Amino acid sequence: MSRPTGRVLALLELLQSGGTRTVAELADRLGVDGRTVRRYVDHLVDIDVPVESVRGRYGGYRLAPGYRMPPLMLTDDEALAVLLGLAAGRRAGLTTAGTASETAAAKIRRALPARLAHRLDTVLESLAFTDRPGEPAAPDTDVLLALADAVRHRRPLTIRYTDREGRRGNRTLHAYGIVTHAGRWYVTGADPELEEDRTFRLDRIAEARPLPGSFEAPEGLDPAERVITGFATAAYRHHVILRVHGTVEQIRTRLPAGVATIEETAPEADLAAERWLRVELRVERLDWLPPVLASLDRPFTVESPDELRDLVAALADRLASYARRT
Repeated sequence: MSRPTGRVLALLELLQSGGTRTVAELADRLGVDGRTVRRYVDHLVDIDVPVESVRGRYGGYRLAPGYRMPPLMLTDDEALAVLLGLAAGRRAGLTTAGTASETAAAKIRRALPARLAHRLDTVLESLAFTDRPGEPAAPDTDVLLALADAVRHRRPLTIRYTDREGRRGNRTLHAYGIVTHAGRWYVTGADPELEEDRTFRLDRIAEARPLPGSFEAPEGLDPAERVITGFATAAYRHHVILRVHGTVEQIRTRLPAGVATIEETAPEADLAAERWLRVELRVERLDWLPPVLASLDRPFTVESPDELRDLVAALADRLASYARRT
């Protein structure tokens, strides 16, 4: 579907959600100017969609009363599952950019019988989330679809990417898989020109175009594990090296794979036994680490940096002073 056609359909869904929408509001939601909104309205009128123009200070566009889609044949459980999925996906940053999730939810509400739609609205209005993440970094739909096609058919891509320093450039990518983590989308693969593995955030990819040819992905590859491991080994301000006496499972309760790497040198038969393990982290700040290490309740030593050793000692002194108070 071409981008203009998709926006015309998005306009229709916004109008079908009810009420009068101003030109300025529609332009903002669709990411176009007012003249383009009027052109999209003309497209809808040309295919016999009854769009009415409302004049006056609060004027704009609305659909003629009584224009509705046919009933959608969903059970109560199915309709609730779809609407909850859209709400949770939007909350977790798992939807694509634009108004897709909102217009899809509005379409389902309109198509359902009034009794069921009212009951589902009551559930959604009563629903609260324990976490309140920031604005999700949603990917561009065209980019996501192009990457998914490249992953499935093992086709090389060229992508236009902006790194975290704001530098823009074109990269060649052999995409192995797409991963969502903590409200962000990532694609992991290999850069054949640099001969190294790479992971890119999808919201920083402005364009993705297929290239001729094909490639082979490594056997037994787990894209999600690859992305998580990459977080633990990425370049940050501090390189922390610890020795912790315990099991891998005990350490992972406080330092998961996305945060730290653990060097396992013992034979597999001894993996459940407590022993001294080398733990490495790369972090921007050190102040959060002393409480985490204390909560491990395992013997440990700080090999580097000295600044972390000082922070641990300062925390120990504070805790000892609190314990002596009467």
